[in-house]
Amino acid sequence: MDVLKHLQTELAKFASERDWNQFHTPKNLAMALSGEAGELLERFQWLTPEQSERVALSSEALEGIEEEMADVLLYLIRLADRLNINLATAAQTKLKRNAEKYPIDQAKGNAVKYSRRSK
Repeated sequence: MDVLKHLQTELAKFASERDWNQFHTPKNLAMALSGEAGELLERFQWLTPEQSERVALSSEALEGIEEEMADVLLYLIRLADRLNINLATAAQTKLKRNAEKYPIDQAKGNAVKYSRRSK
């Protein structure tokens, strides 16, 4: 069993055992996911790019960052499960779309969004 599927199964079991499926609506899960992403962002808020690089190297800070990233991942997996979305397939599809939107010759070293590039 792949890792995503295993986590999906474990999360479904965890929620079911606690009778939480009634609360795990797409809206609630998306809100929880957003909240956890905000908690991850708080770890870097107000830091310069250089400071954020140093913080990420601190083992104490990295532990907290890791925990917030895990929360984001778990809510994302749970939301995908409730919506019957295969995350691995969705991610592969998105990578292909991004490769089309950002061809190497136009995007290399360039942070301009594809829709804002001159044609």
